[in-house]
Amino acid sequence: MATIANNLEVVRSRISQACLTVQRPPASVTLLAVSKTFPAENVRDAFNAGQKLFGENYVQEALDKISALSDIRDQIQWHLIGPLQSNKTRPVAEAFDWVHTVDRLKIAQRLSEQRPVHLPPLQVCVQVNTSGEDSKSGCAPAEALALAQAVAQLPRLKLRGIMALPAPSPDPAVQHEALKQVRVHFDHWRQHGLDVDTLSMGMSNDLEAAVQEGATMVRIGTAIFGHR
Repeated sequence: MATIANNLEVVRSRISQACLTVQRPPASVTLLAVSKTFPAENVRDAFNAGQKLFGENYVQEALDKISALSDIRDQIQWHLIGPLQSNKTRPVAEAFDWVHTVDRLKIAQRLSEQRPVHLPPLQVCVQVNTSGEDSKSGCAPAEALALAQAVAQLPRLKLRGIMALPAPSPDPAVQHEALKQVRVHFDHWRQHGLDVDTLSMGMSNDLEAAVQEGATMVRIGTAIFGHR
């Protein structure tokens, strides 16, 4: 039976192979282990296998894990990758290191105001709904640049880049096309002077396509922790 440590090894190998195909250094891609719905013990197992970055979708579940793993808090980065409601911004501003799902200015402003001064700036990505799906969070593509520019001005935040969840497809050609659209936005922001370095896209099923299209951070859950 595969262990979390074995699974991490396989995922890291997949990232390395995908990088080689487009002549990227494997170190240019960061692995974010998505631990939502899995217990704190599984996170600790992954940590013991060398994984330091963890993504969570649900605020209260994440806060419980952060508390349960407080003994290794200074060695872990916690990333919120699920939708964020305005009434949940304070605990997120106080407890997380990154938020990938800023999709409107009100959320960013609240995070900035509520980030404790003794902590470093909260690292954030603007989520863009590049596929236009009603079921997905994220700002409209036409509004993305203006939102990113506004977020970049807020004092307790550090804009790192863009996050997207393209519509899933088993067809690699479709995957590449969808992921390419995200990269176009990222490049557009940089051309407009935004200091961004993070392209957060790609999951267990489209990891290779995401890396080949320029992802700098891939969010992998199932391939590490198993099916929920």
